[in-house]
Amino acid sequence: MRALFLALVALALTAPGAAQDVRGLEVCTAEKAMERRTSCLQSNIEFLQQGLAKHMRETKAALDAAQREAAVQKTEIAAQKSEIAALKAATAKLQQELAELKKPKPEKK
Repeated sequence: MRALFLALVALALTAPGAAQDVRGLEVCTAEKAMERRTSCLQSNIEFLQQGLAKHMRETKAALDAAQREAAVQKTEIAAQKSEIAALKAATAKLQQELAELKKPKPEKK
Protein backbone atom coordinates (compact mmCIF):
# COMPACT_ATOMS: atom_id res chain seq x y z
CA MET A 1 0.00 0.00 0.00
CA ARG A 2 2.84 2.35 0.88
CA ALA A 3 4.69 1.51 -2.34
CA LEU A 4 1.59 2.34 -4.35
CA PHE A 5 1.26 5.62 -2.47
CA LEU A 6 4.89 6.49 -3.21
CA ALA A 7 4.45 5.55 -6.85
CA LEU A 8 1.41 7.80 -7.15
CA VAL A 9 3.24 10.66 -5.48
CA ALA A 10 6.25 10.17 -7.77
CA LEU A 11 3.95 10.11 -10.78
CA ALA A 12 2.22 13.26 -9.62
CA LEU A 13 5.56 15.04 -9.16
CA THR A 14 6.99 14.01 -12.52
CA ALA A 15 4.01 15.03 -14.65
CA PRO A 16 2.30 18.04 -13.12
CA GLY A 17 1.49 19.55 -16.54
CA ALA A 18 -0.15 16.38 -17.81
CA ALA A 19 -2.80 16.30 -15.10
CA GLN A 20 -6.18 15.01 -16.12
CA ASP A 21 -9.48 15.18 -14.34
CA VAL A 22 -10.66 11.76 -13.25
CA ARG A 23 -14.21 11.54 -12.04
CA GLY A 24 -14.18 10.39 -8.42
CA LEU A 25 -10.69 11.59 -7.52
CA GLU A 26 -10.26 14.39 -5.03
CA VAL A 27 -7.82 17.26 -5.39
CA CYS A 28 -5.52 16.72 -2.43
CA THR A 29 -3.18 19.65 -3.02
CA ALA A 30 -5.71 22.05 -1.48
CA GLU A 31 -5.39 20.37 1.92
CA LYS A 32 -3.01 22.14 4.30
CA ALA A 33 -2.87 19.59 7.14
CA MET A 34 -0.69 16.58 6.42
CA GLU A 35 -3.19 14.18 8.01
CA ARG A 36 -6.00 15.42 5.78
CA ARG A 37 -3.78 15.34 2.70
CA THR A 38 -2.69 11.78 3.51
CA SER A 39 -6.30 10.75 4.07
CA CYS A 40 -7.26 12.35 0.76
CA LEU A 41 -4.48 10.52 -1.09
CA GLN A 42 -5.43 7.24 0.55
CA SER A 43 -9.01 7.78 -0.53
CA ASN A 44 -7.81 8.37 -4.10
CA ILE A 45 -5.70 5.20 -3.94
CA GLU A 46 -8.67 3.16 -2.76
CA PHE A 47 -10.80 4.62 -5.55
CA LEU A 48 -8.18 3.78 -8.16
CA GLN A 49 -7.71 0.27 -6.78
CA GLN A 50 -11.46 -0.35 -6.94
CA GLY A 51 -11.55 0.87 -10.53
CA LEU A 52 -8.58 -1.29 -11.43
CA ALA A 53 -10.17 -4.34 -9.79
CA LYS A 54 -13.40 -3.69 -11.69
CA HIS A 55 -11.56 -3.43 -15.00
CA MET A 56 -9.58 -6.58 -14.22
CA ARG A 57 -12.83 -8.49 -13.55
CA GLU A 58 -14.39 -7.20 -16.76
CA THR A 59 -11.29 -8.05 -18.78
CA LYS A 60 -11.10 -11.53 -17.27
CA ALA A 61 -14.78 -12.13 -18.06
CA ALA A 62 -14.27 -10.99 -21.65
CA LEU A 63 -11.15 -13.17 -21.99
CA ASP A 64 -12.96 -16.18 -20.57
CA ALA A 65 -15.84 -15.64 -22.99
CA ALA A 66 -13.40 -15.39 -25.90
CA GLN A 67 -11.68 -18.60 -24.81
CA ARG A 68 -15.02 -20.41 -24.60
CA GLU A 69 -15.94 -19.16 -28.05
CA ALA A 70 -12.58 -20.28 -29.43
CA ALA A 71 -13.10 -23.76 -27.96
CA VAL A 72 -16.54 -23.97 -29.59
CA GLN A 73 -15.09 -22.86 -32.91
CA LYS A 74 -12.30 -25.45 -32.67
CA THR A 75 -14.91 -28.14 -32.09
CA GLU A 76 -16.92 -26.93 -35.08
CA ILE A 77 -13.79 -26.88 -37.26
CA ALA A 78 -12.93 -30.44 -36.26
CA ALA A 79 -16.48 -31.57 -37.13
CA GLN A 80 -16.31 -29.79 -40.49
CA LYS A 81 -12.93 -31.36 -41.26
CA SER A 82 -14.29 -34.83 -40.62
CA GLU A 83 -17.33 -34.02 -42.76
CA ILE A 84 -15.07 -32.83 -45.57
CA ALA A 85 -13.02 -36.02 -45.33
CA ALA A 86 -16.19 -38.11 -45.56
CA LEU A 87 -17.38 -36.12 -48.58
CA LYS A 88 -13.99 -36.55 -50.29
CA ALA A 89 -14.13 -40.30 -49.70
CA ALA A 90 -17.66 -40.48 -51.11
CA THR A 91 -16.62 -38.39 -54.12
CA ALA A 92 -13.63 -40.64 -54.78
CA LYS A 93 -15.85 -43.72 -54.59
CA LEU A 94 -18.37 -42.20 -57.02
CA GLN A 95 -15.60 -41.21 -59.43
CA GLN A 96 -14.23 -44.74 -59.34
CA GLU A 97 -17.69 -46.20 -60.04
CA LEU A 98 -18.18 -43.71 -62.90
CA ALA A 99 -14.83 -44.66 -64.39
CA GLU A 100 -15.80 -48.34 -64.26
CA LEU A 101 -19.10 -47.61 -66.01
CA LYS A 102 -17.32 -45.68 -68.77
CA LYS A 103 -14.95 -48.55 -69.56
CA PRO A 104 -15.79 -50.21 -72.85
CA LYS A 105 -17.31 -53.62 -72.41
CA PRO A 106 -15.69 -56.45 -74.24
CA GLU A 107 -17.75 -57.66 -77.18
CA LYS A 108 -19.10 -61.16 -77.06
CA LYS A 109 -18.78 -63.42 -80.11
